[in-house]
Amino acid sequence: MSRTTATTTSILDSIGQEITTILSPVSICMLLVVLLVSSLSPPSSLSSPTTPIRSAANLVYLETPDDTPSHKLQGALLNALVFVLLISAVTFLLVLLYYYNFTNFLKNYMRFSAFFVLAAMGGSIFLSLIQHFSVPIDSPTCFLLLFNFSSVGVISVFSNAVPILLRQGYMVVLGIIVAAWFTNLPEWTTWVLLVALALYDLVAVLAPCGPLKILVELASSREDELPALVYEARPTVSRNGNRGGSSLGLLVGGVSESSSVELQVVSSENERVEDTEHAVIRIGEGRMGREGETSRLVNDVRERRSSSSESSEYSVDVSVDRNRQYGHEQSEIVVDEERSPLVEMLGSGNAREGREECGSETSGMTTRGIKLGLGDFVFYSVLVGRAAMYDLMTVYACYLAIVSGLGCTLILLAVCRHALPALPISIFLGVIFYFLTRLLMEPFVVGTSTNLMMF
Repeated sequence: MSRTTATTTSILDSIGQEITTILSPVSICMLLVVLLVSSLSPPSSLSSPTTPIRSAANLVYLETPDDTPSHKLQGALLNALVFVLLISAVTFLLVLLYYYNFTNFLKNYMRFSAFFVLAAMGGSIFLSLIQHFSVPIDSPTCFLLLFNFSSVGVISVFSNAVPILLRQGYMVVLGIIVAAWFTNLPEWTTWVLLVALALYDLVAVLAPCGPLKILVELASSREDELPALVYEARPTVSRNGNRGGSSLGLLVGGVSESSSVELQVVSSENERVEDTEHAVIRIGEGRMGREGETSRLVNDVRERRSSSSESSEYSVDVSVDRNRQYGHEQSEIVVDEERSPLVEMLGSGNAREGREECGSETSGMTTRGIKLGLGDFVFYSVLVGRAAMYDLMTVYACYLAIVSGLGCTLILLAVCRHALPALPISIFLGVIFYFLTRLLMEPFVVGTSTNLMMF
């Protein structure tokens, strides 16, 4: 019982940093979507557009301002049902292609999708901003900037050779662009669609035959990345030094006054040794034969060290005992019983390092942060973007609800230790807070402010 309590306490103590690394990009994405909606939306933003645009989210019903509320609700339900069915079919097709190892096709498709979003959809928003703020720019320059921006974005999202901040930034930009387009949907369709997607996310991730659950299990069994656009909270750090600096230590030889050679790891980040091939051995008294034995011992250890890929913190005491009776000296290696032998340390990996890091995988594996799907960014931002079309008070309420729901989801993730849907709690809280603020809180605040009871 005490061990379980201690484990839960350590999890809850370390979850704060994880929540911050996720909430920061989500908050930035929502803020920029609210600014875009506030800048580009017409004054009468609550009313549906007079000429609604046909899209995948409203294939069945085109909402108009003259329709009755019951008609709007019925049409919104049909639109949400068709959209969820389309998403389910596409997700199952994605799982099928990934199951049969069509990974190259999936990667190329995602590259094309990212380029289309950045170039076409992002270009449309860029042109709207240029027209709104009357920015003087010619067509060739605009095209060149847009093409470079889209090309760099595709390279940043799908390449491991770019800085993690650039990749995260482009993931946020993708979420902003898609969310800004979804805010053009009619009001009733938007709210019903958000609730339907939250329910779909709950089933797709937690149900035994859910497509997202199957996809995550397949990727975990293959030790591969998910074939999807996923935001990574922190960089992937490889233990062999592929990213974030080398983790190799440096073995330094030295001799103490008691004629014993001590080999211990010195981090390459803390101390730099100019000549790694030379070990200085000082021995007060001895003969040439004794020095030869010690040199051969150090050379043997150095050869073993050079054939390894990484090292741990071990200490080996080599004591030299002279046997005057037989005219030669014997070398004895004394190894600390609490640590593995140097040979095992150099040959088989980091057993002790794996014990020290709670929750880490075996050596050579990567330390991964929390990952959040791009769809979660999009629909969080769609909710606050739709709220921004009404009033800033509803924006504050929806933002607090989404952040609270995401925090609860991350805490559950730390406790459950398996993939969880990120939409349901935040979307349900956001929708509830929106309507409570719009129907109850706003009339109360406006009434008290008008009567000078609160100002």
